[in-house]
Amino acid sequence: MSGILYLCATPIGNLEDMTFRAVRILKEVDLIAAEDTRNSIKLLQRFDIATPMTSYHEFNKIEKAKKLLDMLLEGKNIAVITDAGTPGISDPGEELVAMCYEEGIEVNALPGAAACITAVTTSGQPCRRFCFEAFLPKDKKERARVLEEISRETRTIIIYEAPHHLRGTLEELREALGNRSITLCRELTKRYEEKRKTTIEDAIAYYQDQEPKGEYVLVVAGKSKEQVLQEQRSRWEDMSIEEHMELYLSQDMPKKDAMKAVAKDRGLSKRDVYQALLPK
Repeated sequence: MSGILYLCATPIGNLEDMTFRAVRILKEVDLIAAEDTRNSIKLLQRFDIATPMTSYHEFNKIEKAKKLLDMLLEGKNIAVITDAGTPGISDPGEELVAMCYEEGIEVNALPGAAACITAVTTSGQPCRRFCFEAFLPKDKKERARVLEEISRETRTIIIYEAPHHLRGTLEELREALGNRSITLCRELTKRYEEKRKTTIEDAIAYYQDQEPKGEYVLVVAGKSKEQVLQEQRSRWEDMSIEEHMELYLSQDMPKKDAMKAVAKDRGLSKRDVYQALLPK
């Protein structure tokens, strides 16, 4: 029988957030695949875990995953840990999990800390619906595409950022999204943890004088319903109701449904649309 792959969440700062189950599993498995063994050794020593480790990181995630897969097929149990947080969430793990499913290998998660969840739930921003972008792409074209995409997002947006890129990223967010509400969370669960709820423009002004320190999670408000409605209405300002109707009718939409769609687009009642379409 094949072994089991365990995805073990580790603390994002405060070691007291380590779960009892994670400690037990890390002691019981045959091997721990760690993002950085030099970093993880401190965690293992803290909890008296003597299990052998091997490196599994962004630059060997495919080649090493194949080797780990062979060990799992031989019956070995393996735990994956990252420097902090949950494997697979902006960290190595996703590719190995996909390979395990292809081979019918069992995958279990040991839930625990995740910076994105910690940030959004304490941000003061709406958290019933949110999208997670992690770090924005480095490639300029891809980065511009993502920023343009999230500019239309109505859900709360979560972005990771390093301190030396924070100022530039805030400028880009203002240009792409406008002056949205934002909560800047840094050093989560650590001694100097800070959460600052403000606006993008005020955050830019604040960091002109203050040096960004620590790893940041940016929690940005999505586009409001009022903004969405206003944009939808302005889209049809240069089009008559007759032209608007013809647009939907040309898509083989029934007349009744077309009238309903026009009314919704323009913020009108169906009666208003009907009256406007009557012969003059």
